[in-house]
Amino acid sequence: MAPPTGAQIIARSLRDIGVTVIFGIVGIPVVEIAEEAINLGIRFIGFRNEQAASYAASAYGYLTGKPGVCLVVGGPGVLHAMAGIGNSHANAFPLLLLAGSSETHLVSRGAFQELDAVSLLTPHTKIAIRPPSLETIPSVIQDTFRNAWYGRPGTGFVDLPADIIQATVADAEDIQEASIILDAPKGGAEDAKLFKIAQVIKAAKAPLVVIGKGAAYAKAEEPIRELIDRSKIPFLPTPMGKGVVADSHPANTASARSTALKEADVVLVLGARLNWILHFGDEPKWSPDAQFIQVDISPEEIGRNRGSNELGIVGDVGVVVSQLTRALGSWHYASSSSYLQHLSSAKAKNEAVAAKKAQENKIPMTYAQAFGTIKTTLHRLSPPSDAAIVYVSEGANTMDISRSIFPVEQPRLRLDAGTHATMGVGLGYAIAAHAAYNGISAEASSPSGPAAPQKKKIVALEGDSAFGFSAMEIETMARYGMDILVFVINNGGVYHGDSDDAAAWLALQKSTAAGVKGGGGLRSTSLGWEVGYEKIAEACGGKGFVARSPADLEAATEEGFRAGCVCVVNVMIEAGSATKLAFGWQASSKKPKGKRGPKL
Repeated sequence: MAPPTGAQIIARSLRDIGVTVIFGIVGIPVVEIAEEAINLGIRFIGFRNEQAASYAASAYGYLTGKPGVCLVVGGPGVLHAMAGIGNSHANAFPLLLLAGSSETHLVSRGAFQELDAVSLLTPHTKIAIRPPSLETIPSVIQDTFRNAWYGRPGTGFVDLPADIIQATVADAEDIQEASIILDAPKGGAEDAKLFKIAQVIKAAKAPLVVIGKGAAYAKAEEPIRELIDRSKIPFLPTPMGKGVVADSHPANTASARSTALKEADVVLVLGARLNWILHFGDEPKWSPDAQFIQVDISPEEIGRNRGSNELGIVGDVGVVVSQLTRALGSWHYASSSSYLQHLSSAKAKNEAVAAKKAQENKIPMTYAQAFGTIKTTLHRLSPPSDAAIVYVSEGANTMDISRSIFPVEQPRLRLDAGTHATMGVGLGYAIAAHAAYNGISAEASSPSGPAAPQKKKIVALEGDSAFGFSAMEIETMARYGMDILVFVINNGGVYHGDSDDAAAWLALQKSTAAGVKGGGGLRSTSLGWEVGYEKIAEACGGKGFVARSPADLEAATEEGFRAGCVCVVNVMIEAGSATKLAFGWQASSKKPKGKRGPKL
């Protein structure tokens, strides 16, 4: 038998640590690694841009609970993949990035795609390393994978020079094989602190549990559901924390979010951060007297912003919540409280307003009208109780409005732009979700209803601006036979378009082309007039639809849902040109007059 090459050793090491899917783009010299991985039964999903590939790998890590793997070329490939590294770090998604590089003996000589990637990425990753020899490849890959996974998840980077990839080992017996890495040990809390927290919660007049995507990643749904059911404390999920406890649960305060934030006096924060998504815990969104009890895997988060250093717990969310439920014993929150009455009134009022908006009868359609039609149709085809749909959402208005419209009953069924509010993640995330739930070696888990199909339908809700960041990944979906349903919510602009009238838009375009000054042309937020995004799917072998009315949209949604190929539905909605630029999550707190520390 011929001695193994570096590419073969790398591929075997990935197989031996349990990798079943690699996302990426090949080129010299990493194409040899991808081919050897395919020969070993590892699925390689080739993208059209390294950004989308790295986003997909990070989302795969979130959905499966262990690092997703991305393979790129050196130099510009690494630079493009840095987007995924930033996304991994901001969201605490585990990612293993492998990249080729120029030959070691050509360093500093201007070699092909030369880049000192280890120095570049060291500040942005948990570990960045280059194997010193062929013999060390298995241990380096195994240790980097573990490092990206254990503790607060992030990125591990391995730089692979061309001469190491292409070299052969003199003696195969010198290669020590990598092995499966066990789940990280899970830590809990001290009894004394649990007792203290339990007493604070029992004394609360208006308690609230906030459930973040960290709880979903930790697969802590069972203990958290038990806590909510036994304690009767209202809960609020963050956008990607939805489904840890079913959205249909009566204790869900999502539709009374403002009231819940304003009135809560003790807030148990499970796997979420007190960042911009939760308004930093600051007034006026929150009560100035609220106490925040954080449970997080990361010590750095404890006491951040309004968090309590004294009451915060570093540990696994599932373990700590189980301990806390036992500490609370038979206690439960009083159902007769005025706080619950206020929440109930706010929920009824807000849900009535949302229902009225969804019933609007306008052409072009509104956001609420379009999303209401999509929701009604999808629920008819696949009830939420089946938990058979994974929603991916990106785009400022598209994401902000849709998060409250599409309910999920199980965890890890909703992905969005996340902590960095990154536009361009949507299609990569959709591919990752398809691979994680429907792939040959499907590794993700989210309980389904008893009558639900084994596979999950991936539905991407894309703003037209966000779609443009990675639109060519529609071809990736088509190439790999992924029956993903993509809705492009087309208002002809970033946030809003310029006009609902073709002639008026063309006049603006003409003024811009002529260089007319004084604001008479297209604005900085403008995109093309009714761009035919659906044709991208058609060009790649999928199906495309244009929907201008609720009837069009209902028919396209049903046909696209049942289709066995990628489908793009181009949903024409009102431009909203008269709307003031705003983003709901950024309705931020007032600037504090003085520095204020956490309440201890």
